[in-house]
Amino acid sequence: MYDIPFLDIPPLRAASGTVRLPGSKSISNRVLLLAALAEGRTLVHEPLQSDDTRVMLDALCALGCTVQLAAHGALRIDGLGGRLPVQQAALFLGNAGTAMRPLAAALALLAATQGGRFELSGVPRMHERPIGDLVDALRALGCDIVDLGRPGYPPLRVEGQPGGMLHTGRPIPVRGDVSSQFLSALLLALPLVSQAQDIVIEVQGELTSKPYVAITLNLLARFGISVAHEDWRRFVVPRGSRYRSPGEIHVEGDASSASYFIALGAIAAHGGAPLRIEGVGSDSIQGDIRFVDAAQAMGAKVQAGPGWLQVSRGAWPLRALQLDCNPIPDAAMTLAVMALYADGPTRLTNIASWRVKETDRIAAMAAELRKLGASVTEGQDFIEVVPPHRWQHAAMHTYDDHRMAMCLSLASFNPLAGHTGSGGPGLPVRILDPRCVAKTFPDYFETLFGVVSAEPADVPVITVDGPTASGKGTLAAALAARLGYHTLDSGSLYRATALAALQDGIAPDDEATLARLAAMLDLRFEGTAVVLRGRPVGDDLRREDVGSLASRVAALPAVREALHGLQLAFRRPPGLVADGRDMGTVIFPDAALKVFLTASAAQRASRRHKQLISKGIQARLDDLRVDLEVRDARDKSRSVAPLRAAEDALSLDNSALSIEESVDVVLGWWQQRRPFD
Repeated sequence: MYDIPFLDIPPLRAASGTVRLPGSKSISNRVLLLAALAEGRTLVHEPLQSDDTRVMLDALCALGCTVQLAAHGALRIDGLGGRLPVQQAALFLGNAGTAMRPLAAALALLAATQGGRFELSGVPRMHERPIGDLVDALRALGCDIVDLGRPGYPPLRVEGQPGGMLHTGRPIPVRGDVSSQFLSALLLALPLVSQAQDIVIEVQGELTSKPYVAITLNLLARFGISVAHEDWRRFVVPRGSRYRSPGEIHVEGDASSASYFIALGAIAAHGGAPLRIEGVGSDSIQGDIRFVDAAQAMGAKVQAGPGWLQVSRGAWPLRALQLDCNPIPDAAMTLAVMALYADGPTRLTNIASWRVKETDRIAAMAAELRKLGASVTEGQDFIEVVPPHRWQHAAMHTYDDHRMAMCLSLASFNPLAGHTGSGGPGLPVRILDPRCVAKTFPDYFETLFGVVSAEPADVPVITVDGPTASGKGTLAAALAARLGYHTLDSGSLYRATALAALQDGIAPDDEATLARLAAMLDLRFEGTAVVLRGRPVGDDLRREDVGSLASRVAALPAVREALHGLQLAFRRPPGLVADGRDMGTVIFPDAALKVFLTASAAQRASRRHKQLISKGIQARLDDLRVDLEVRDARDKSRSVAPLRAAEDALSLDNSALSIEESVDVVLGWWQQRRPFD
């Protein structure tokens, strides 16, 4: 997950490959609750691991449920059999409506009949999301619910005494036109108190988001409870209901999350290479799978099978659409961004539920699409988007809303927006607070960048060159972490070549053999680890003999040529920070920012001495200083790519600066060169 304040996405032009979706949030949190309420042990396979499921699991554990991590990320849950071992708890549920609403209903009923006192709260936005219609239905049943803030909104407290009686003999009314989660919460909770008689729920008004209620009914059946309904208006929870574990249950991939990649395929999977999506397919129980129909109406080519979809571009530009989005309220947000690439106005209706989600999504979407140059008309329950005549640079606010961040990332394909699809120069897009995707899809951006491509010239590069021990690698790694960019430690390439040469006994002056070795180097970068010939070699690369030989090897033209293409391959979205001695002068002469890092020989020797001593390696400070001065002279005088600052590089002497101060200086330079206010 990108835990950074903003992420700049370069102009993107194509997509292909395979995406594996995380588990469905809607299914995961329902299954976790059902498993906790049921009799017996449930093994939950492939649950979503995100902020929303974390707060649900934390709440279940606080209520006395035992949850254990099993093999391959599965969860082993020992159910409570409908009885709580604790009588008091304060539960923090973040901004997870799929946790707040059903837990409020279940705990209200359990407290009313078994006794207890439970407080439920969340982030400030959760306290702005209505829950009053659910609370009214529960109070009509006889539940004691106290508003701890504004009436009709969280936080709240549910309480009761053992042996309390509920009024289950008459139909329970609940509004259906605000959120389907109110009805789902009652359906999940009422089997706990239906031992004596059938319990009837009557929906008032038009039921929004019926497919999400269908998920609830499907999962109830998996746990032993068959709820009948009459045209989605009258639901009957049968007498004698009892949750029983199915033993094992698999969570399918999230169909709402699939919408971003279905749209990606429709926009950018061109040239014969489709985009494959695994984890959800033609057998999905989620209503948002119907997003496929909408994407096809806009021109996408889609093939589907059990657990998979395959998408490519069909019509281009996409066809404008007018659609009632009640069946796919979450996925419909993706259509609003697809509308940027359409041949006319796209109008999405029956989306009033957008206004009571993680943010007011109609207002938020309208504001952000206008920044890009689109003309947008919004109403209480609709949005109409006219594609931009001229795209604009924009920093996209995400409103702490995961779906806003993921949808708006698709605006980075703006080079394809012309009718010919041949592409223009393209504009980068800034996503503010990209970490908000952790709510449902923590690795969204990493997944996105794994299947997209861009023109190399469009991918921003920052180079950090400088002499040995100037702190290039440390600065580059810190910059990359702050920007969410890839890193290239070119020194590691040469050190790995030198280490391999030492292992193979190759002479330092055998240029031809060293070049062949470099060209076939079995080298991988796995996070911060460097793996050579299948073995981590991070410590070995810092050996003095390896560093000394690397400096000599790096002066050989044939070796440098062999490693040149490998270094260029590191330039991929969203961007690259490359450090070395010739990154700005030879490898990436078109880098957007070039930094030449300097420090006195004495300061560099002192840093290297502390580094070696900390690892238990004995070294003399004077010897290190002399060695550095010799290396400097050799690097500056070599015939190929001598050590020097690029003409347009900015020089930074970090002798008296901490790494944090150095990073701040370079980030300040970088921000001045970006097109975002």
